[in-house]
Amino acid sequence: MTTLHTEIASPLGPLLVTGRPSATAPGGTALTSLSVPGQKNAPAPDGIRDHAAFAEAERQLTAYFAGEARGFDLEFAVEGTEFRRRVWDALDAVPYGATTTYGELAARIGASRAAVRAVGGAVGANPLLVLRPCHRVIGADGSLTGYAGGLDRKRVLLALEAAGAPTTA
Repeated sequence: MTTLHTEIASPLGPLLVTGRPSATAPGGTALTSLSVPGQKNAPAPDGIRDHAAFAEAERQLTAYFAGEARGFDLEFAVEGTEFRRRVWDALDAVPYGATTTYGELAARIGASRAAVRAVGGAVGANPLLVLRPCHRVIGADGSLTGYAGGLDRKRVLLALEAAGAPTTA
């Protein structure tokens, strides 16, 4: 299968985006990863550099960083265990501007309290930083905890979303 990649400029630094031709949308690209410079376990650029293949991802990311979009409508093609996919689906359900804890994620997927470390491992294995909002997961005490892109970038993302989040009375 052909692997594609490009870099997209962002306030977090250049984002390395990888993907492959979509199996469901002819001419489209299914994203396999989004990483930042210095990220632990980030993939190396591989395959064909094709910026045009990621035009829609760039458009949506630009809108997100400008505070004009609160989510993404992109095709993902990531592989993971059934457990990881359940955790990632739960991450996708965390609303823009909100945070959750590892324990709350475990409860959402029906995992025991003892599974919190495994949930943390699945969150840490998320290959789609920003797009799949693992930055919205915080410690049970409200502290900022690990983020593959670094805590400074996590702070930037949470501040961006707090500024654009709806206020409640």
